[in-house]
Amino acid sequence: MREIIHLQSGQCGNQIGTKFWEVISEEHGINNLGQYTGTRDNQLDRISVYYNESSTKQYVPRAVLVDLEPGTMDTLRSGPLGSLFRPDNYVFGQSGAGNNWAKGHYTEGAELIENVMDCVRREAEKSNCLQGFQITHSLGGGTGAGMGTLLVSKIREEFPDRMMCTFSVVPSPKVSDTVVEPYNATLSIHQLVENADETFCIDNEALYNICFNILKLKNPGYADLNRLVSLVMSGVTTCLRFPGQLNADLRKLAVNMIPFPRLHFFMIGFAPLIAEGMASYRSYSVSELTQQMFDSKNMMAASDPKHGRYLTVAAIFRGNISMKDVDEQLHTIQNRNASNFVEWIPNNVKTAVCDIPPSTLDMSATFIGNTTAIQELFKRIAEQFQLMFRRKAFLHWYTQEGMDEMEFTEAESNMNDLLNEYQQYTYASIEEEIVSEQLG
Repeated sequence: MREIIHLQSGQCGNQIGTKFWEVISEEHGINNLGQYTGTRDNQLDRISVYYNESSTKQYVPRAVLVDLEPGTMDTLRSGPLGSLFRPDNYVFGQSGAGNNWAKGHYTEGAELIENVMDCVRREAEKSNCLQGFQITHSLGGGTGAGMGTLLVSKIREEFPDRMMCTFSVVPSPKVSDTVVEPYNATLSIHQLVENADETFCIDNEALYNICFNILKLKNPGYADLNRLVSLVMSGVTTCLRFPGQLNADLRKLAVNMIPFPRLHFFMIGFAPLIAEGMASYRSYSVSELTQQMFDSKNMMAASDPKHGRYLTVAAIFRGNISMKDVDEQLHTIQNRNASNFVEWIPNNVKTAVCDIPPSTLDMSATFIGNTTAIQELFKRIAEQFQLMFRRKAFLHWYTQEGMDEMEFTEAESNMNDLLNEYQQYTYASIEEEIVSEQLG
């Protein structure tokens, strides 16, 4: 089996990671004590991708939970899933990172990193054929961003030929806990561009918009946002966990989705999103799911795909769905919106179908798009970064931990290069046509 090791770092990473385990345990028929209580044969077919089986027939998540303060871990331990995770795999410090990337990356995080790597090595040794790693973290804080990226680079050093996939929560000014988010996010993106293979961008602002406008929640809390994230994470990992008509793995996804190595930041979406109490009044067809899936309101990143072009798209359908329907619908969408897809990658929509629906719906679709519109996200962070960095505001918190100002300048220029690359491929074909006309 192709195993995946899951890591969750920082408060946000642990919250969304735990919600993810809750959702997939339900889909595989695993209860909170790790015992199998499911009813369908195929639930255990590929269970070993995410779970180890103990000698007592208990299924234990292959997960390492990391934080620099004990609070988050105490909450998880006393929560409903506390006894599901292996007790040794809770790794935490005492001091916290105080929203400071440098503390997470260079000082406090560096002291704890060896303990985390021991857990990772132990999990890797138990695997028959390790496929890769996935990490959930946020980019705006200290532990998730600083120590999260330190973990990514350490694992990259030790397992250079394995896939590294991150679910990264991108900070947004509308939903902001911390003033220094633009610094932390820029320094993190600088690391992710170099060391991650696939990054799924999740944006709090977009999640709030979905809760207000589509789910009609008056006062959404983090539990509602985490539920959305777990739905889409469950969708993205469907092909890894269940036998489908097309078995995807992390590497296949990357090969099909990433035309240029630096452009590996994906926008993700989910359909159907239904307001509470409305489910019984609606029926869903493949065409309606496809429509919703490509709608900017369903995207979990606050940038509009119409402002850029799709390099590649993956659509993962779940439920009793015919492959023919899926192919026809996606073909129609591609023809109708041809200008939104770059024409120098023919057939750039990849589909996968899995017969097993999510536990709460009859059918669903998950969208993964590599679009140049994601630059709006980076632009937003870059502008805020510049405003503060020009005045050298808050820099002393980072330099006190031994960081150099040069590192900020480097991170900024790397992010600007990334923006320019996205810009270049948005207009690639148009410019080439103009040049060839001039030459002609």
